[in-house]
Amino acid sequence: MELRFPWEADTPPPAAGPAVEPEPSPESAPATTIPRGRRAVPAAEPGWRCHHLTVSGPAADVAAFAGAARGAGVTPWQLDLAALEEDVFNLAAAQPVPPRTLTIDGCRILARQFRARVEARQAKAAALVGCSRACPFDLHALLPVPSAILQLGPTHLTALAWLSAQWGVTDRLRQVAERPRPTTGRRLPAGHAVAGYSFFTADETPHAAIAALGARWPALRFVLRPRPRG
Repeated sequence: MELRFPWEADTPPPAAGPAVEPEPSPESAPATTIPRGRRAVPAAEPGWRCHHLTVSGPAADVAAFAGAARGAGVTPWQLDLAALEEDVFNLAAAQPVPPRTLTIDGCRILARQFRARVEARQAKAAALVGCSRACPFDLHALLPVPSAILQLGPTHLTALAWLSAQWGVTDRLRQVAERPRPTTGRRLPAGHAVAGYSFFTADETPHAAIAALGARWPALRFVLRPRPRG
């Protein structure tokens, strides 16, 4: 059983290649402007995928977007804590004796303690939403998950379908960072600016989110580059 929590620390990126890389030249890595409505297609082999996003346009619009994009980097899912406690108990109690050293009552206590820890961490993470601006590019800040979907939890099929359709990824972005000295590869017109971000996803590309942002911010140009694996 895989347990996914909204506060989990960022999963380390692949050993080869840092999260922030020098901006490639147009010849070595041609830019691809994401067409509106395009859907992400997962790669055949699972793994972490690094992306570079470059946003350019009138300086005031770029600044407004950068401000709107900042958030906690947390999706405040509602977890079924009773079901979680029962799952943990079943996992612990199903272990053969030996090597299991806990009694059945001990397995119950372990599951109860695990639930209490999860509940405390969930509340702490959810409290950051709307307050923290530590994440420079937060999809939940830009394209919020509706309350009705949040109540389903992060592994519910309907929730996963919503994320896939609206974000193009089925989990939050990881290791999000602002790229230093981003460039579009050409001289910017007077009064224009550029912002750059890097992030990892679980072998998905958020085409749907970028298309939605392009429609919402028509004065800006969004260019998304999945980075090659090292």
